[in-house]
Amino acid sequence: MRSSVVVCVRIFGGILWLLCSLSCWADYSPVDVTGARTVNAFEAKGLFDRDAIFIDVRNKEEWQMGHIEGAIHLDFQNDFSKLYSAKGVARDTPIVLYCSSSNCLRSAYAAAVSVYWGFSNVYYFRAGFFAWMLEDYPIVLSQVALRSN
Repeated sequence: MRSSVVVCVRIFGGILWLLCSLSCWADYSPVDVTGARTVNAFEAKGLFDRDAIFIDVRNKEEWQMGHIEGAIHLDFQNDFSKLYSAKGVARDTPIVLYCSSSNCLRSAYAAAVSVYWGFSNVYYFRAGFFAWMLEDYPIVLSQVALRSN
């Protein structure tokens, strides 16, 4: 019991350190996140076509307005820690983390935390959902899937 408490304290202490070190990014997201690969919409679509796991880190309201088809919703502020212990997601599984746009910090934070947790194929889709939508790639709006031809 004591060892699991120590592990939890170390994990959350490391996350807190990461978040504090990332706070210098004020109102824009960084171009790169150490240990993750930054991808544009075209590269993200290639990963989508190869069945990478897309993780939307926006809040519930943003998710419900629209998201990338097949994405998993893990609100960064409320649910993201579920990724750490997710069964069936190996640490080398390709994961693509995204938010709304390059003005959103949550995907950068999520990418940094994922790398810290030992995920080795982390893709930081900095441009996010709006860039994906502008390319007319597969999305879900109001729970109705839309596909481009």
